[in-house]
Amino acid sequence: MKDVTLKLEVSLGPDTSDLDLRTGIHSGQVTAGVLRGQRSRFQLFGDTVNTAAHMESSGVPSQIQLSQVTADMLADAGLDRWMIPRNTKVFVKGKGKMQTYWLRRSKGLINPKATNEKSGMGTLDKEAKTEGSSERSEDGNNEIEAMNKTERLVEYSVEVLASLLEQIVDSRGGFLVNQIQTLSNVEKEIRMGSRTVLEEFTPVVPLKRFGTEELERRQRATTVNIGEEEKHQLRKYISTISGMYPDNAFHNFEHASHVTASVKKLLARIVNTDDKNGLAACTTPNDSVDLAELAGHSYGITSDPLTQFTVVFSALIHDVDHPGVPNTQLVKEKSRWAQIYKKSVAEQKSVDIAWDMLMSDEYTALRACIYQTEDELRRFRQLVVNTVMATDIADKELQTLRKARWEMAFSNFDSASAELLLDNSSSSVESEDRKATIVIEHLIQASDVSHTMQHWHIYKKWNQRFFMECYGAYMAGRADVDPIKNWYKGEIGFFDFYVIPLARKLQSCGVFGVSSDEYLNYAIANREEWVREGEALVQKFKAKFKEQNSHQTTD
Repeated sequence: MKDVTLKLEVSLGPDTSDLDLRTGIHSGQVTAGVLRGQRSRFQLFGDTVNTAAHMESSGVPSQIQLSQVTADMLADAGLDRWMIPRNTKVFVKGKGKMQTYWLRRSKGLINPKATNEKSGMGTLDKEAKTEGSSERSEDGNNEIEAMNKTERLVEYSVEVLASLLEQIVDSRGGFLVNQIQTLSNVEKEIRMGSRTVLEEFTPVVPLKRFGTEELERRQRATTVNIGEEEKHQLRKYISTISGMYPDNAFHNFEHASHVTASVKKLLARIVNTDDKNGLAACTTPNDSVDLAELAGHSYGITSDPLTQFTVVFSALIHDVDHPGVPNTQLVKEKSRWAQIYKKSVAEQKSVDIAWDMLMSDEYTALRACIYQTEDELRRFRQLVVNTVMATDIADKELQTLRKARWEMAFSNFDSASAELLLDNSSSSVESEDRKATIVIEHLIQASDVSHTMQHWHIYKKWNQRFFMECYGAYMAGRADVDPIKNWYKGEIGFFDFYVIPLARKLQSCGVFGVSSDEYLNYAIANREEWVREGEALVQKFKAKFKEQNSHQTTD
């Protein structure tokens, strides 16, 4: 199972390798039949099924737990060597405590002397691990298994961004011509400009408009490759970026990859029901575009692969060189970066670092894939700025401005009918661009906290990591308040005043269809679960931190 999930992490993204399988087996008679109703299906019933379910639920990941009855059957068949008794008995409702057994792994033996008291499970001895590793290396598929987690996440990001680059090249007719040298002065102007990243922010980013023939051509299946050198540079760039993420508990490269995966997911789920979506406005009566008909769908986001690439790219770089403390602390410490940027310090620094690296000579071919004209370069830059700046959710002034812009763009939006009440004035194109800009910003914001809108175990995992980072900063003297004091209530407030309202905006903007319901439902469910379990979990987080810190001190 673990071999499979490690391989899938390259194609499916972060958290995939966390998937595991727990198995329980009991033997006996069952009753089988088909129940009538709306969901008719063949089912098994009886005490045997219930006991097998207990064997699974009381087991541990990556192990198969056997009941005494099943173990006796194996023993009668002379297969005692297949199993080892569990050190602790399992309580089964209606049956009391039961002795159970672990099924030995096929590529290794469980060492009964090295036992985890909590699970009662032995560990694999070194000889067995070596044997299993050598056997796996013979199957010819050990390249991914040999990667560490960061390398797998890099490869995942490479595949995602390479696919979008191919779409960009295809949107240009499939021709890749390196014209970057003609844009060197523009690149230098952007790079050496006197304005800070935040000063470049604009409330509306004009998106590209496509003609009907262009969109029809792109609907036809074509195969476009960006080239080996271009992909090599992309891989090198992402790999270098991964190394520029510090080893923070939360703000690390795995978090950036998690945000990237969420952005990819949301972009894929954008509703695009109208083939005319993203068309250039025309003046001829027979080829005009009804912008009111386009509203409520993607506002042109799905029509432009450069826009999609940029949002994913921004997710990957948005926390580069993150210091592990909030911007307020950086300002308080009067760090060099804080004196330069004044506010949104971490976000502006991430943009500058990632952009400066992309502009170096070793990534010329990669840049030629991303943009070929000054218009594309400036649109790429502006989208990067707006998208990364949107991840600063702590600045109250910026939040107030975003709220006002949302109200301006969507105040006339009827979520029930999923239509916009737009007039036919000349400002309709700008109105659509404004909505697209705001949707992109909210998309990255939702992705940045997507763990709060996913399965409970994902939320709990990342919440613990964020606590570890904040508590570590406090213990290091880089925070004034002990996070333990308000972590439980603070999470409830975070759900009530940020996460759930954000999920409702995803739902109300009419872009993501029924997929937005998933985010909102998970957010509400996680809040309820946190109310029940949060206080106990905070204490576990604290104990976990002290345990890890004591190991580091000992080492």
